[in-house]
Amino acid sequence: MFMGEYRHTLDAKGRVIVPAKFRQNLGDNFVLTRGMDGCLFGYSNDQWSKIKEQLDKLPLTKKDARAFTRFFYSSATEAEIDKQGRINISSTLMDFAKLSKNCVIVGVSDRIEIWDQDKWNEFSKEAEENFDEISEKMMDFDL
Repeated sequence: MFMGEYRHTLDAKGRVIVPAKFRQNLGDNFVLTRGMDGCLFGYSNDQWSKIKEQLDKLPLTKKDARAFTRFFYSSATEAEIDKQGRINISSTLMDFAKLSKNCVIVGVSDRIEIWDQDKWNEFSKEAEENFDEISEKMMDFDL
């Protein structure tokens, strides 16, 4: 399980350090792709296989299903962790997430997310301000 928030710097070559606590669960390589809310999602190979199984069940005849799987898979790439604990993020993914020098890497249960620091700060502030309201809405789900 992934949890926590870590701040790291993206270097000029598009490399960022993956927190040591995450590396153990991710393995030497993992899948990095476009995520929701303008961040990147990172999945261990085991978790990626589970997601693939679910996406394979989407009906090819539905336009939204085709669009989602195309968008999700087209940017997916294998991220390899080097000896310094870094990964290289492709320019496509960096552009999508509008990553600048300062990044935030967060653990979210079965995945990691990589955010531009300013974007994360905005999201985090808004979520904090609305946490009680969001919490109440979540109680409507069967958890």
